[in-house]
Amino acid sequence: MAANQSLNHDEAPVLEALERYHKADELAFTPPGHKQARGADPRVRKVLGEAVFLGDVLATGGLDDRLSRHQILERAQRLMADAVHAEHTFFSTCGSSLSVKAAMLTVTAPHRRLLVGRDAHKSVIAGLILSGVEPVWVEPAWDPERHIAHPPPAEAFEKAFAAHPDADGALVTSPTPYGSAADLGGIADVCHRRGKPLIVDEAWGAHLPFHSDLPTWAMDAGADICVTSVHKMGSGLEQGSVFHLQGDLIDPAVLASRADLLGTTSPSVLLYAGLDGWRRQMVQHGERLLGDVLDLAAHTRAAIEEIDGLHVDDADDYCGPGRAADLDPLPVVMDLSALGTTGYAAADWLREHHHIDMHLFDHRRISAQLTYADDEATTTRLLDALRDLSRHADELGDAPQVDVPSPGDLRMPQADLPRDAYFARPEDVPVDEAAGRIAAEMITPYPPGIPVVLPGERLTEPVLTYLRSGVRAGMNLPDAADSSLETVRVVRDEGR
Repeated sequence: MAANQSLNHDEAPVLEALERYHKADELAFTPPGHKQARGADPRVRKVLGEAVFLGDVLATGGLDDRLSRHQILERAQRLMADAVHAEHTFFSTCGSSLSVKAAMLTVTAPHRRLLVGRDAHKSVIAGLILSGVEPVWVEPAWDPERHIAHPPPAEAFEKAFAAHPDADGALVTSPTPYGSAADLGGIADVCHRRGKPLIVDEAWGAHLPFHSDLPTWAMDAGADICVTSVHKMGSGLEQGSVFHLQGDLIDPAVLASRADLLGTTSPSVLLYAGLDGWRRQMVQHGERLLGDVLDLAAHTRAAIEEIDGLHVDDADDYCGPGRAADLDPLPVVMDLSALGTTGYAAADWLREHHHIDMHLFDHRRISAQLTYADDEATTTRLLDALRDLSRHADELGDAPQVDVPSPGDLRMPQADLPRDAYFARPEDVPVDEAAGRIAAEMITPYPPGIPVVLPGERLTEPVLTYLRSGVRAGMNLPDAADSSLETVRVVRDEGR
């Protein structure tokens, strides 16, 4: 879809306003207290540079006047909406973790129901805890052979609505961090036939609107609200997120109010500028930049496939009946099973010996996230490191293995609402005594940040064995009260 010709995408309202601010020699007796770097420690300035501080001004009463009469942010948001074929766009400087919560609180309300794919990010679970919404879990498309989950199919949402017709809407994650994408058009149709909105957590899909060879982007597929992390697959700064709206099922004023309820009153103009500049870059050069990296990804994938012990997961592995609807090839996911090691051990080895940080890692895979910032130099260094990894695989062969349960054993019954369990009186019990108890915390392998345990779920031995073996193998559980998993936080049993 072409950009609206009445809007000038050569503009970058936030960046241009920052330039005017400096040319005018504005003198601020306001926050931030470093006052354009003058008060910053010289040691900090040496590391961060002057530009960070010079771009750090108040959004209102600095970048714009006290009444925002120049509508700088509003113009930047209108340009973003036009660039990605949405009707309304909102910038967030608190990441997509805030954006998805705002979307959820707009579609539903406390004591109501929302259909949610069980492969949701932990920020979605946080939204359930904060809101008191009852989740109706929609199971992902599980691949028991590869032990990986793909987005739930449209048929799963159809069944969930049939069982819970009072649900206010649905939320699906697409693409996943592994690159597998949902049938968003089919899911949107399921929702809209009932007059219900669809939220898409498309945090990993900022690039999708700008090249036709990528999976269909949520707004084009008919979603009502879409959340996107520009800092993941775009060139925004960390925490830079946007959420988009279209259609008449959601009042944009309500969505703006929910975002205001959750967001900071001190937004970072640096993050706004990154979002604004990225939109201009994509409208002007996105098709070429993404075309180049798609070619680079194809060549890189082929080269990795030739390395002993490595297999690159592709559409034949992830797509088809009972699996995903489409695949984004830019997350280059490599299966290490033939090397006899884990993704955790391989990622640690690559960082230690080659100073390369992988995008994600699990019990059998590592992933290299490619963007249009990559080129032959970066992928050559990656390939050299992977070939070296293959040559030294025997050094990693004794890595502890992870006891991954079957899809059926991985799912636990939801005994309490996430909110009720999270705010209940907790106690920490030895992990050997936790089976049968109700979890009072999230336990989330990170990355990719999809919780294995949710507050309110009744813990089972297969899941606890999986997590304990995962920790021994190098799994990171940063949100557990005891990240070593010697103990688990559960709802206190007052009868004991």
